[in-house]
Amino acid sequence: MRRLAAVVCLCLAACQQTVKVESTFDPKAADYIHKQGEARIDGHAFLKKPNGYVMHASGDVIYLIPATPYAKERMRRLYGDKKYMPATQVTQAETTDPRYFEFTRKTKAESNGRFTFDRVAPGDYYIATTLTWKDNEHDILSRGGSIYESVTVTGKEDKIIRVVVNGI
Repeated sequence: MRRLAAVVCLCLAACQQTVKVESTFDPKAADYIHKQGEARIDGHAFLKKPNGYVMHASGDVIYLIPATPYAKERMRRLYGDKKYMPATQVTQAETTDPRYFEFTRKTKAESNGRFTFDRVAPGDYYIATTLTWKDNEHDILSRGGSIYESVTVTGKEDKIIRVVVNGI
């Protein structure tokens, strides 16, 4: 059994895809993430299992990412034309400018998958998380995956913006 697990892990590592982001990260384009706004984003992150049961992003880290040209290309290359990347389709950026992570905000989802970002400045954003689980203790492969949603804060809408992040 251990040999089978090792073979599966090696196959998964060999199948891991990397993508190259051609754009250059521009800190000035992402600077609005550090500004204080008046909007609040209230969200709910979850995935549905094939049997219809809902898996909430309980305690998972939720990222608020400025939708700069760099981030847009990165998301397009990682996710293609979908908002969901299965855990079995591990795709990573070949290299990511370390400043990209300095220009994101993060929070943790509550046990019911709900999260909040306060004092969000106007701008276009991605809200992303990775939600994985194993159906039982003997599972080798994780289920679930990475999901994201786009949101625009104009500064003219109600102060609370509601968003559902479910990969659809």
